[in-house]
Amino acid sequence: MTEIQFHTGVAEPLVHVMKLLRKAEAQGARLAVLGPAALLDRISQHLWSDDPLSFRPHLRARSGLAPAAHLARTPVWLVEQLDPVPADVDRLLHLAGEAAEAPLGFERFARLYDIVGADPASRLAGRQRWRHYADRGYALSHHPMDG
Repeated sequence: MTEIQFHTGVAEPLVHVMKLLRKAEAQGARLAVLGPAALLDRISQHLWSDDPLSFRPHLRARSGLAPAAHLARTPVWLVEQLDPVPADVDRLLHLAGEAAEAPLGFERFARLYDIVGADPASRLAGRQRWRHYADRGYALSHHPMDG
């Protein structure tokens, strides 16, 4: 069953995502980042320019377009929907914003990081997702980022 971690009060999603990606990279994990196109584009740009002495392999995958076979081992997948993500990617970072719904297909991941913003609408949506997961018996943990 998927382990779900709620990271709440995240004022700067880009900074928080980069921290989680570095941690996953250090652990040798593969991760999908699910979110809106504009934020995924910013993350992709940041992955190219974050540290001039390091490169974080990543792929901006689009729904309905299967990536070439040689790209399947890419450690970081930036997606708006989960269908292009290979089955052996074991972690999902969900940048839901104000979306109250759990991402379709999250159950296939060993771990889900649900990132909740600091604004009231994001917090309300995060509470709704928490209830959704709790009502279905998922193991939940809370990691407040707002002090």
